[in-house]
Amino acid sequence: MRWQVHSEEPLYTDPWLDIRVADVELPDGRHLDHRLIRTAPGAGAVVTDEQNRVLLIWRHRFITDTWAWEIPIGKIDEGEKPIAAAAREVEEETGWRPGPLRPLLYTQPTNGISDSEHHIFRADSAQYIGPPTEPWEAERVEWVPLTDIRRLIDRRDIVSGTSMNALLYALTEV
Repeated sequence: MRWQVHSEEPLYTDPWLDIRVADVELPDGRHLDHRLIRTAPGAGAVVTDEQNRVLLIWRHRFITDTWAWEIPIGKIDEGEKPIAAAAREVEEETGWRPGPLRPLLYTQPTNGISDSEHHIFRADSAQYIGPPTEPWEAERVEWVPLTDIRRLIDRRDIVSGTSMNALLYALTEV
């Protein structure tokens, strides 16, 4: 059932996004043009505290015109290690410096259309260092009880696939 890729051609490329068309051969011999998106990998973190709360950002996503809670996550810069990117993203987006990070999960959130990959880490503490350096990322930064995560998902207050995966996975560690 493996699909064979015969060629891949760029349709649009910029520093953030590489949209391509691939000539793909299906197992039955048929060919199709399949669109795909290549992106830089991302890293983020689930940061909890001693009160069993998780650090989340409340943000608007203009593409879907929705507001929801998310974990801090962003692009891994060239030459940057995923764990360093995760720590940087938490600081930039929340103003909190995470304690020691450890791997939590790896996910490919849209593998039917994109090669996007997210490296998610976990920290059990954080230190407040000041306001976020990227205040446009979130309207609010809050510590939310982990026990509220399921209810927030049910209410569609958490809809990001990566955030949902990471938070539900973190709940299995509690």
